[in-house]
Amino acid sequence: EVTFTVADKDGNPTDKNLTVYTTRCDTLFGATYMVVSPEHQIIDSITTPEQADAVKKYQEDAAKKSDLERTDLAKDKTGVFSGSYAINPVNGKLIPIWIADYVLISYGTGAIMAVPAHDDRDWEFAKKFNLPIIEVLKSEVDVQKQAWTQDEIHVNSEFLDGLNKKNEIKKMLEFLEEKKIGRKAI
Repeated sequence: EVTFTVADKDGNPTDKNLTVYTTRCDTLFGATYMVVSPEHQIIDSITTPEQADAVKKYQEDAAKKSDLERTDLAKDKTGVFSGSYAINPVNGKLIPIWIADYVLISYGTGAIMAVPAHDDRDWEFAKKFNLPIIEVLKSEVDVQKQAWTQDEIHVNSEFLDGLNKKNEIKKMLEFLEEKKIGRKAI
């Protein structure tokens, strides 16, 4: 589990947090946005006034779909920006918080960190909404044109660069626990 702090309008940390469950904490340097399910309890407190109408409409539309419809790999990705940002805990970068129906409240924490360079769904969403894609696993493809979902050594990942999956996950878990921003979970 990794905890992201929600930022205020000036980019400063607030007392609001979003916790995600991930099997690949080692890819945190590639997290360029977050997604919460349309039912997530944090939505009311992070949605900006400018985005309120669009978020409410999106939540109403998502409520009409089944979980199967929402997670269909072939479906067109939909989503709406909350108006707020989270702070990536490993590099301090602001990343937008989106609401999308491909994330279910019943899975994990109902929130994900999106690493579009290395996940097909996140890549499709990032492409549709023009969100950044940062390669953190040495890829044999151009990650701007398709996701690379195979394991490889890390790049663009500061203290993880050059490490393999087993060592990088262990090192990232140690970092997260030392900084009190994450913990090992099953």
